[in-house]
Amino acid sequence: MNKSLIILSLGFLCLFVTVSAYSQEKGIASFYTDALKGKKMANGDRYDPDDLTCAHLTAPLGSIIKVARKDNPDHSVMVIVTDRGPYVDGRIIDLSRRAAEELGILENGVTEVVVALIKKPRV
Repeated sequence: MNKSLIILSLGFLCLFVTVSAYSQEKGIASFYTDALKGKKMANGDRYDPDDLTCAHLTAPLGSIIKVARKDNPDHSVMVIVTDRGPYVDGRIIDLSRRAAEELGILENGVTEVVVALIKKPRV
């Protein structure tokens, strides 16, 4: 089964229950350019704009992260960490196009968010 479908299912479930997070941080979210479609990510997969994925500098690859808009915490999305980045000062997460669309940031390109590490991968 596609990892994004599993995460999407888990994401809907987590949106309706209180989730204990490992850690939280606040900052700016941006999203990947379409020019990266098909390029290899840090986990070895190829970027698909339709997947619910992200790049984060320190969260373990395979982690599940909940990203909520700072101006509307009820507006959130669950993503899998598949890549490293962002490498722009002040930004804490780069989202796939689909995740950015669900978060409502396609028009502005960036927004202030609260990021919570929900689940680390099993080692």
